[in-house]
Amino acid sequence: MMIYESRPNVTSDAAALCLKAGNTAILRGGKEAFYSNTAIATVLKRALVEEGVNPNIITLIPTTEREAMNELLLMDNYIDLVIPRGGEGLIRFVNENSRIPVIMHYKGVCHIYIDKDADLEMAKQLTCEGKLSRPGVCNALETMLIHKDVAESFLIDTGNVLLKEDVEIRGCDKSREILPKIKTATDKDYYEEFLSKIIAAKVVDSFEDACTHIRRYNSDHTEIIVTNNIKTARRFQREINSSVVGVNASSRFSDGGELGLGAEIGISTSKLHAYGPMGIESLTTEKFIITGDGQLRHDKIY
Repeated sequence: MMIYESRPNVTSDAAALCLKAGNTAILRGGKEAFYSNTAIATVLKRALVEEGVNPNIITLIPTTEREAMNELLLMDNYIDLVIPRGGEGLIRFVNENSRIPVIMHYKGVCHIYIDKDADLEMAKQLTCEGKLSRPGVCNALETMLIHKDVAESFLIDTGNVLLKEDVEIRGCDKSREILPKIKTATDKDYYEEFLSKIIAAKVVDSFEDACTHIRRYNSDHTEIIVTNNIKTARRFQREINSSVVGVNASSRFSDGGELGLGAEIGISTSKLHAYGPMGIESLTTEKFIITGDGQLRHDKIY
């Protein structure tokens, strides 16, 4: 079962992936795209009938009432897996109320760390794309961490570009000494998935401080380092355990299609059984087929 909110493309993506992986799919979309979801499901069912396939293998729940979802989450005799995809409130509700195993596609609090050995022009481009190309998606950047040795140059250059693009920057005290016109960041801001033109900023004293910050505030989604030091890059890849860890690349590559999986059903932040972008392989399980002609495990003959 797929429980999701505003994006109607999830209806077609989830239905197609589940069908190709040999699953039936129960789809429960949100009120924001109810009519689009209904239209897409109608077309999919019509196509199944034309191909001689039972159309009920794809079922769109015809209501957005919470009571229907509550009842579905108790049907562990019939449903093997539930995947919630949407806001933090929806995902917490499903995880806390389901009798069915849940794979959480939780929020994306994605960080970019600008190392002391970074190419600052590259860092500017990666930061701006990560925040500006689509601010409302889960792989957009929400926090930039800047090593103190390059903080002034980076924040004056990149910070002013972001401000010109109407991005609200919420920074630590050291950030505000460099850019006095930005807002003061609270501790809550560093936990936030803004999903808008807002980004948090913090100047850190060392690589270790950056990693400590990420481990405390991240959501296990996507973290990026910008550095020309190969040893620092490899250390970041080893020590940061989010589902996608990048070196000198945009956070926007954290996507099933971009990473070669084809269509994705979402990005899992649960380590069992799938972690990161989930394609068709993540929707399958193994079974063992044994064929014999009377073999016994032991030698004793009865």
